[in-house]
Amino acid sequence: MWAAMMVCINLQMAFQTPPMAMSIFVCRGTAPPELGVTMDDIIKGVIPFIVLIIFCLVLCTIFPQIITWLPEKMIG
Repeated sequence: MWAAMMVCINLQMAFQTPPMAMSIFVCRGTAPPELGVTMDDIIKGVIPFIVLIIFCLVLCTIFPQIITWLPEKMIG
């Protein structure tokens, strides 16, 4: 359970960080041209979320009970 959640969190970060930032390409493609949104604008806007994801990864690595607490309550 813990390893699967860590993979999911890492995938979320991969979708938001270059060079394979799928969510950044989607945001750029759906932004109306009259707004003048550039890739740099989107990347600068994503940086706080990347920091939060890294913080979450560190917390889940140090305290794996964060991930395993609810499934343990459901089983036992």
